[in-house]
Amino acid sequence: MLHNKNVFATFQHYNIKLFTPDFKSSLTDLIIELDYLRKKRLRGTTLPVIFFQMKNIFLVLESIGSSRIEGNNTTVAEYIETIIEGKQSKDEKSIEIHNLEKAMSFINKNIESIKINRGFVSELHKQVVENITSPPKGEGSKNPGKYRTKNLIIAKSKHIPPDFTQVNNYMVEFFDFINKNDTSKYDLLKIAIAHHRFTWIHPFDNGNGRTVRLLTYAMLVKYGFNINIGGIQIVNPSAIFCINREKYYSALSWADNGKKRGILKWCEYVISGLKKEIEKIDRLLDYEYLAKKILLPAISYSLERKIITNIESKILQIAIEKQIFKSSDIKSLMPSKAHTERSRILRSLKDKKMIAPIKNKTRIYSLRFYNNYLLRGIIGALTKEGFVSIND
Repeated sequence: MLHNKNVFATFQHYNIKLFTPDFKSSLTDLIIELDYLRKKRLRGTTLPVIFFQMKNIFLVLESIGSSRIEGNNTTVAEYIETIIEGKQSKDEKSIEIHNLEKAMSFINKNIESIKINRGFVSELHKQVVENITSPPKGEGSKNPGKYRTKNLIIAKSKHIPPDFTQVNNYMVEFFDFINKNDTSKYDLLKIAIAHHRFTWIHPFDNGNGRTVRLLTYAMLVKYGFNINIGGIQIVNPSAIFCINREKYYSALSWADNGKKRGILKWCEYVISGLKKEIEKIDRLLDYEYLAKKILLPAISYSLERKIITNIESKILQIAIEKQIFKSSDIKSLMPSKAHTERSRILRSLKDKKMIAPIKNKTRIYSLRFYNNYLLRGIIGALTKEGFVSIND
Protein backbone atom coordinates (compact mmCIF):
# COMPACT_ATOMS: atom_id res chain seq x y z
CA MET A 1 0.00 0.00 0.00
CA LEU A 2 1.15 3.56 -0.72
CA HIS A 3 0.87 6.09 2.05
CA ASN A 4 1.88 9.60 3.03
CA LYS A 5 5.57 9.86 3.84
CA ASN A 6 6.68 9.17 7.40
CA VAL A 7 9.59 11.56 8.11
CA PHE A 8 10.85 9.21 10.86
CA ALA A 9 11.03 6.18 8.58
CA THR A 10 14.41 4.84 7.49
CA PHE A 11 15.90 1.94 5.52
CA GLN A 12 18.46 -0.29 7.23
CA HIS A 13 20.06 -3.08 5.24
CA TYR A 14 20.76 -6.48 6.72
CA ASN A 15 21.06 -9.97 5.26
CA ILE A 16 18.42 -12.54 6.08
CA LYS A 17 19.65 -15.25 8.43
CA LEU A 18 18.54 -17.83 10.98
CA PHE A 19 19.06 -17.24 14.67
CA THR A 20 19.08 -19.98 17.27
CA PRO A 21 17.11 -19.26 20.46
CA ASP A 22 18.59 -20.07 23.87
CA PHE A 23 17.88 -23.64 24.93
CA LYS A 24 16.05 -22.53 28.09
CA SER A 25 13.89 -19.93 26.33
CA SER A 26 10.10 -20.10 26.01
CA LEU A 27 10.55 -19.94 22.22
CA THR A 28 12.54 -23.19 22.28
CA ASP A 29 9.79 -24.82 24.32
CA LEU A 30 7.22 -23.72 21.72
CA ILE A 31 9.28 -25.07 18.83
CA ILE A 32 9.71 -28.45 20.54
CA GLU A 33 5.99 -28.68 21.33
CA LEU A 34 4.87 -27.79 17.80
CA ASP A 35 7.45 -30.09 16.24
CA TYR A 36 5.90 -32.91 18.28
CA LEU A 37 2.45 -31.98 16.95
CA ARG A 38 3.80 -32.01 13.41
CA LYS A 39 4.99 -35.60 13.79
CA LYS A 40 1.89 -36.74 15.65
CA ARG A 41 -1.07 -37.40 13.36
CA LEU A 42 -4.00 -35.81 15.13
CA ARG A 43 -7.07 -37.98 15.15
CA GLY A 44 -10.56 -37.45 16.42
CA THR A 45 -14.15 -38.59 16.33
CA THR A 46 -15.39 -35.99 13.83
CA LEU A 47 -15.97 -37.62 10.45
CA PRO A 48 -14.34 -36.03 7.36
CA VAL A 49 -17.76 -35.23 5.85
CA ILE A 50 -18.38 -32.86 8.79
CA PHE A 51 -14.82 -31.71 9.29
CA PHE A 52 -14.48 -30.74 5.62
CA GLN A 53 -17.30 -28.23 6.02
CA MET A 54 -15.60 -26.76 9.10
CA LYS A 55 -12.44 -26.47 7.02
CA ASN A 56 -14.34 -24.45 4.41
CA ILE A 57 -15.64 -22.11 7.10
CA PHE A 58 -12.12 -21.58 8.43
CA LEU A 59 -10.91 -20.89 4.89
CA VAL A 60 -13.53 -18.14 4.63
CA LEU A 61 -12.61 -16.72 8.05
CA GLU A 62 -8.93 -16.81 7.06
CA SER A 63 -9.68 -14.88 3.88
CA ILE A 64 -11.84 -12.30 5.62
CA GLY A 65 -9.26 -11.90 8.38
CA SER A 66 -6.40 -11.37 5.93
CA SER A 67 -8.33 -8.75 3.98
CA ARG A 68 -9.48 -6.99 7.15
CA ILE A 69 -5.86 -6.46 8.19
CA GLU A 70 -5.47 -4.43 5.00
CA GLY A 71 -8.51 -2.30 5.80
CA ASN A 72 -11.30 -4.22 4.06
CA ASN A 73 -14.37 -3.45 6.18
CA THR A 74 -16.58 -6.25 4.86
CA THR A 75 -18.08 -7.99 7.89
CA VAL A 76 -18.29 -11.72 8.45
CA ALA A 77 -22.08 -11.48 8.35
CA GLU A 78 -22.06 -9.64 5.02
CA TYR A 79 -19.79 -12.15 3.33
CA ILE A 80 -21.63 -15.14 4.79
CA GLU A 81 -24.78 -13.92 3.05
CA THR A 82 -23.03 -14.16 -0.34
CA ILE A 83 -22.19 -17.81 0.44
CA ILE A 84 -25.78 -18.60 1.47
CA GLU A 85 -27.20 -16.91 -1.61
CA GLY A 86 -24.64 -18.63 -3.83
CA LYS A 87 -23.99 -15.47 -5.81
CA GLN A 88 -20.68 -13.88 -6.73
CA SER A 89 -20.78 -10.29 -5.54
CA LYS A 90 -19.57 -7.54 -7.87
CA ASP A 91 -18.42 -5.50 -4.90
CA GLU A 92 -14.61 -5.34 -4.95
CA LYS A 93 -14.38 -5.85 -1.19
CA SER A 94 -16.14 -9.20 -1.58
CA ILE A 95 -14.09 -10.04 -4.68
CA GLU A 96 -10.94 -9.41 -2.63
CA ILE A 97 -12.04 -11.99 -0.05
CA HIS A 98 -13.14 -14.44 -2.75
CA ASN A 99 -9.71 -14.10 -4.39
CA LEU A 100 -8.05 -15.13 -1.15
CA GLU A 101 -10.33 -18.17 -0.89
CA LYS A 102 -9.38 -19.24 -4.42
CA ALA A 103 -5.69 -18.68 -3.73
CA MET A 104 -5.83 -20.88 -0.63
CA SER A 105 -7.54 -23.62 -2.64
CA PHE A 106 -4.77 -23.27 -5.24
CA ILE A 107 -2.18 -23.75 -2.48
CA ASN A 108 -3.95 -26.83 -1.11
CA LYS A 109 -4.01 -28.46 -4.54
CA ASN A 110 -0.46 -27.66 -5.60
CA ILE A 111 1.90 -26.93 -2.72
CA GLU A 112 3.19 -30.46 -2.23
CA SER A 113 4.28 -30.77 -5.86
CA ILE A 114 5.76 -27.35 -6.59
CA LYS A 115 8.66 -25.29 -5.29
CA ILE A 116 8.23 -22.00 -3.47
CA ASN A 117 9.95 -19.66 -5.89
CA ARG A 118 9.34 -16.47 -7.84
CA GLY A 119 6.86 -18.12 -10.16
CA PHE A 120 4.80 -19.47 -7.28
CA VAL A 121 4.73 -16.18 -5.37
CA SER A 122 3.93 -14.24 -8.55
CA GLU A 123 0.97 -16.54 -9.15
CA LEU A 124 -0.27 -15.93 -5.60
CA HIS A 125 -0.05 -12.18 -6.16
CA LYS A 126 -1.94 -12.41 -9.46
CA GLN A 127 -4.74 -14.32 -7.77
CA VAL A 128 -4.86 -11.86 -4.86
CA VAL A 129 -5.39 -8.80 -7.08
CA GLU A 130 -7.47 -10.37 -9.86
CA ASN A 131 -10.45 -8.23 -10.98
CA ILE A 132 -9.67 -5.50 -8.45
CA THR A 133 -9.04 -1.88 -9.40
CA SER A 134 -5.46 -0.74 -8.85
CA PRO A 135 -4.57 2.08 -6.41
CA PRO A 136 -5.43 4.75 -5.54
CA LYS A 137 -9.07 3.75 -6.14
CA GLY A 138 -8.80 0.07 -5.31
CA GLU A 139 -6.70 -2.65 -3.69
CA GLY A 140 -5.50 -4.27 -6.90
CA SER A 141 -2.19 -3.89 -8.72
CA LYS A 142 -0.98 -2.12 -11.84
CA ASN A 143 1.42 -4.98 -12.56
CA PRO A 144 0.04 -8.28 -11.20
CA GLY A 145 2.76 -10.79 -10.46
CA LYS A 146 5.60 -8.37 -11.27
CA TYR A 147 7.98 -6.71 -8.86
CA ARG A 148 7.39 -3.02 -8.22
CA THR A 149 9.11 -0.39 -10.35
CA LYS A 150 8.74 2.46 -7.86
CA ASN A 151 9.69 3.16 -4.27
CA LEU A 152 7.03 3.13 -1.58
CA ILE A 153 6.55 3.37 2.15
CA ILE A 154 4.43 1.38 4.61
CA ALA A 155 1.70 2.79 6.83
CA LYS A 156 2.49 3.01 10.54
CA SER A 157 6.02 1.71 9.98
CA LYS A 158 9.40 3.28 10.68
CA HIS A 159 10.91 0.97 8.07
CA ILE A 160 11.24 2.05 4.43
CA PRO A 161 11.37 -0.92 2.01
CA PRO A 162 14.49 -1.18 -0.17
CA ASP A 163 14.84 0.77 -3.39
CA PHE A 164 12.91 -0.85 -6.23
CA THR A 165 16.19 -1.49 -8.10
CA GLN A 166 17.24 -3.84 -5.27
CA VAL A 167 14.00 -5.80 -4.97
CA ASN A 168 15.07 -8.61 -7.31
CA ASN A 169 18.37 -9.14 -5.46
CA TYR A 170 16.63 -9.26 -2.09
CA MET A 171 14.02 -11.68 -3.42
CA VAL A 172 16.70 -14.00 -4.85
CA GLU A 173 18.23 -14.08 -1.36
CA PHE A 174 14.76 -14.61 0.09
CA PHE A 175 14.03 -17.71 -2.01
CA ASP A 176 17.52 -19.10 -1.36
CA PHE A 177 16.79 -18.76 2.37
CA ILE A 178 13.44 -20.55 2.10
CA ASN A 179 14.73 -23.39 -0.04
CA LYS A 180 18.04 -23.98 1.74
CA ASN A 181 18.18 -27.53 3.06
CA ASP A 182 18.34 -26.72 6.78
CA THR A 183 17.41 -29.28 9.41
CA SER A 184 13.70 -29.48 10.21
CA LYS A 185 14.16 -27.98 13.69
CA TYR A 186 14.53 -24.61 11.97
CA ASP A 187 11.32 -24.83 9.91
CA LEU A 188 9.12 -22.75 12.21
CA LEU A 189 11.80 -20.09 12.58
CA LYS A 190 12.16 -19.97 8.79
CA ILE A 191 8.41 -19.55 8.34
CA ALA A 192 8.27 -16.65 10.79
CA ILE A 193 11.43 -14.97 9.50
CA ALA A 194 10.28 -15.34 5.88
CA HIS A 195 6.96 -13.66 6.71
CA HIS A 196 8.74 -10.65 8.16
CA ARG A 197 11.35 -10.49 5.40
CA PHE A 198 8.72 -10.46 2.67
CA THR A 199 6.95 -7.50 4.28
CA TRP A 200 10.36 -5.87 4.83
CA ILE A 201 11.07 -6.09 1.07
CA HIS A 202 7.50 -5.28 -0.05
CA PRO A 203 8.23 -6.64 -3.56
CA PHE A 204 4.92 -5.69 -5.22
CA ASP A 205 3.26 -2.33 -5.74
CA ASN A 206 0.26 -3.46 -3.65
CA GLY A 207 -1.22 -6.61 -2.10
CA ASN A 208 1.97 -7.54 -0.26
CA GLY A 209 0.21 -8.25 3.05
CA ARG A 210 -2.38 -10.54 1.53
CA THR A 211 0.30 -12.33 -0.51
CA VAL A 212 2.65 -12.91 2.43
CA ARG A 213 -0.10 -14.37 4.58
CA LEU A 214 -0.89 -16.82 1.80
CA LEU A 215 2.81 -17.58 1.53
CA THR A 216 2.95 -18.25 5.27
CA TYR A 217 0.03 -20.67 4.88
CA ALA A 218 1.82 -22.37 1.98
CA MET A 219 5.03 -22.77 3.99
CA LEU A 220 3.14 -24.22 6.96
CA VAL A 221 1.57 -26.85 4.71
CA LYS A 222 4.85 -27.46 2.86
CA TYR A 223 6.75 -28.04 6.08
CA GLY A 224 4.07 -30.28 7.54
CA PHE A 225 2.60 -27.91 10.14
CA ASN A 226 -0.92 -28.58 8.97
CA ILE A 227 -3.75 -30.63 10.39
CA ASN A 228 -4.47 -33.38 7.89
CA ILE A 229 -7.59 -35.47 8.42
CA GLY A 230 -8.16 -37.88 5.59
CA GLY A 231 -6.44 -35.47 3.19
CA ILE A 232 -8.32 -32.45 4.54
CA GLN A 233 -6.04 -29.59 5.55
CA ILE A 234 -7.07 -26.86 7.95
CA VAL A 235 -4.79 -24.24 9.42
CA ASN A 236 -5.63 -20.59 9.92
CA PRO A 237 -2.45 -18.47 10.11
CA SER A 238 -4.11 -15.10 9.55
CA ALA A 239 -6.03 -15.64 12.78
CA ILE A 240 -2.66 -15.17 14.48
CA PHE A 241 -2.40 -11.70 12.98
CA CYS A 242 -5.98 -10.44 12.70
CA ILE A 243 -6.88 -10.84 16.38
CA ASN A 244 -5.05 -7.58 17.04
CA ARG A 245 -4.08 -5.69 13.91
CA GLU A 246 -2.10 -3.05 15.80
CA LYS A 247 -0.09 -5.69 17.65
CA TYR A 248 0.67 -7.39 14.32
CA TYR A 249 2.15 -4.19 12.92
CA SER A 250 4.02 -3.55 16.15
CA ALA A 251 5.40 -7.10 16.22
CA LEU A 252 6.64 -6.75 12.63
CA SER A 253 8.63 -3.68 13.68
CA TRP A 254 10.50 -5.68 16.34
CA ALA A 255 12.49 -7.42 13.60
CA ASP A 256 13.05 -4.48 11.24
CA ASN A 257 16.64 -3.87 12.31
CA GLY A 258 17.71 -7.48 11.82
CA LYS A 259 18.95 -7.94 15.38
CA LYS A 260 18.70 -11.35 17.04
CA ARG A 261 16.57 -10.19 19.97
CA GLY A 262 13.92 -8.52 17.81
CA ILE A 263 13.74 -11.31 15.25
CA LEU A 264 13.36 -14.02 17.89
CA LYS A 265 10.73 -11.93 19.68
CA TRP A 266 8.81 -11.74 16.37
CA CYS A 267 9.23 -15.51 15.88
CA GLU A 268 7.78 -16.18 19.33
CA TYR A 269 4.78 -13.98 18.51
CA VAL A 270 4.08 -16.00 15.34
CA ILE A 271 4.75 -19.46 16.76
CA SER A 272 2.74 -18.93 19.95
CA GLY A 273 -0.20 -17.79 17.80
CA LEU A 274 0.11 -20.89 15.64
CA LYS A 275 0.05 -23.08 18.74
CA LYS A 276 -3.24 -21.50 19.83
CA GLU A 277 -4.76 -22.14 16.40
CA ILE A 278 -3.75 -25.81 16.45
CA GLU A 279 -5.29 -26.16 19.90
CA LYS A 280 -8.56 -24.77 18.54
CA ILE A 281 -8.56 -27.24 15.68
CA ASP A 282 -7.85 -30.11 18.06
CA ARG A 283 -11.07 -29.21 19.90
CA LEU A 284 -13.05 -29.51 16.67
CA LEU A 285 -11.75 -33.04 16.17
CA ASP A 286 -13.61 -34.00 19.35
CA TYR A 287 -17.06 -34.61 17.91
CA GLU A 288 -18.75 -34.55 21.31
CA TYR A 289 -17.48 -31.00 21.76
CA LEU A 290 -18.26 -29.98 18.17
CA ALA A 291 -21.82 -31.31 18.36
CA LYS A 292 -22.61 -29.87 21.78
CA LYS A 293 -20.97 -26.45 21.43
CA ILE A 294 -21.23 -25.66 17.71
CA LEU A 295 -23.70 -27.80 15.74
CA LEU A 296 -26.63 -28.17 18.16
CA PRO A 297 -26.61 -24.45 19.09
CA ALA A 298 -26.76 -23.69 15.35
CA ILE A 299 -29.92 -25.81 15.03
CA SER A 300 -31.49 -24.00 18.01
CA TYR A 301 -30.57 -20.66 16.45
CA SER A 302 -32.28 -21.63 13.18
CA LEU A 303 -35.39 -22.97 14.93
CA GLU A 304 -35.79 -19.81 17.01
CA ARG A 305 -35.69 -17.71 13.82
CA LYS A 306 -38.12 -20.06 12.04
CA ILE A 307 -35.55 -20.95 9.39
CA ILE A 308 -36.49 -24.59 10.02
CA THR A 309 -39.62 -26.28 11.39
CA ASN A 310 -39.82 -28.19 14.64
CA ILE A 311 -39.78 -31.59 12.91
CA GLU A 312 -36.87 -30.51 10.69
CA SER A 313 -35.01 -29.44 13.83
CA LYS A 314 -35.48 -32.91 15.36
CA ILE A 315 -34.29 -34.61 12.17
CA LEU A 316 -31.19 -32.41 12.05
CA GLN A 317 -30.49 -33.24 15.69
CA ILE A 318 -30.50 -36.92 14.74
CA ALA A 319 -28.19 -36.09 11.83
CA ILE A 320 -25.83 -34.46 14.33
CA GLU A 321 -26.05 -37.29 16.82
CA LYS A 322 -25.24 -39.97 14.26
CA GLN A 323 -23.15 -37.93 11.75
CA ILE A 324 -24.48 -40.33 9.10
CA PHE A 325 -28.12 -41.41 9.13
CA LYS A 326 -30.86 -43.01 7.02
CA SER A 327 -34.61 -42.64 6.68
CA SER A 328 -35.38 -45.39 9.20
CA ASP A 329 -33.45 -43.44 11.89
CA ILE A 330 -36.16 -40.77 11.92
CA LYS A 331 -39.12 -43.16 11.96
CA SER A 332 -39.56 -42.78 15.71
CA LEU A 333 -40.13 -39.03 15.23
CA MET A 334 -43.15 -39.71 13.04
CA PRO A 335 -44.54 -43.14 14.02
CA SER A 336 -47.94 -42.48 12.46
CA LYS A 337 -46.51 -41.11 9.21
CA ALA A 338 -46.04 -43.17 6.08
CA HIS A 339 -42.68 -43.69 4.44
CA THR A 340 -43.69 -41.23 1.70
CA GLU A 341 -44.20 -38.48 4.30
CA ARG A 342 -40.72 -39.05 5.74
CA SER A 343 -39.31 -38.96 2.25
CA ARG A 344 -41.08 -35.65 1.60
CA ILE A 345 -39.55 -34.02 4.68
CA LEU A 346 -36.11 -35.37 3.85
CA ARG A 347 -36.50 -34.05 0.32
CA SER A 348 -37.36 -30.63 1.74
CA LEU A 349 -34.18 -30.64 3.82
CA LYS A 350 -32.19 -31.69 0.75
CA ASP A 351 -33.71 -28.84 -1.24
CA LYS A 352 -32.63 -26.45 1.54
CA LYS A 353 -29.12 -27.98 1.32
CA MET A 354 -29.26 -28.90 5.00
CA ILE A 355 -28.67 -32.60 4.39
CA ALA A 356 -27.15 -34.44 1.45
CA PRO A 357 -26.70 -38.06 0.43
CA ILE A 358 -23.33 -39.63 1.14
CA LYS A 359 -21.50 -40.23 -2.12
CA ASN A 360 -22.74 -43.33 -3.96
CA LYS A 361 -25.22 -44.02 -1.15
CA THR A 362 -28.30 -42.06 -2.13
CA ARG A 363 -30.38 -43.03 0.92
CA ILE A 364 -27.72 -42.40 3.55
CA TYR A 365 -27.40 -38.78 4.58
CA SER A 366 -25.24 -36.37 6.52
CA LEU A 367 -25.70 -32.86 7.86
CA ARG A 368 -24.85 -29.93 5.60
CA PHE A 369 -24.30 -26.47 7.02
CA TYR A 370 -21.67 -24.69 4.93
CA ASN A 371 -23.77 -23.15 2.16
CA ASN A 372 -27.20 -22.69 3.71
CA TYR A 373 -28.96 -20.73 6.45
CA LEU A 374 -27.55 -23.00 9.17
CA LEU A 375 -24.23 -21.25 8.52
CA ARG A 376 -25.40 -18.17 10.40
CA GLY A 377 -25.87 -20.22 13.56
CA ILE A 378 -22.54 -22.02 13.06
CA ILE A 379 -20.69 -18.70 12.86
CA GLY A 380 -22.54 -17.47 15.94
CA ALA A 381 -21.54 -20.55 17.91
CA LEU A 382 -17.93 -20.34 16.71
CA THR A 383 -17.86 -16.72 17.83
CA LYS A 384 -19.19 -17.59 21.27
CA GLU A 385 -16.57 -20.32 21.65
CA GLY A 386 -13.72 -18.02 20.64
CA PHE A 387 -12.99 -19.42 17.17
CA VAL A 388 -13.96 -16.23 15.35
CA SER A 389 -11.76 -13.35 16.36
CA ILE A 390 -12.64 -10.79 13.68
CA ASN A 391 -14.31 -7.84 15.36
CA ASP A 392 -17.18 -6.48 13.31
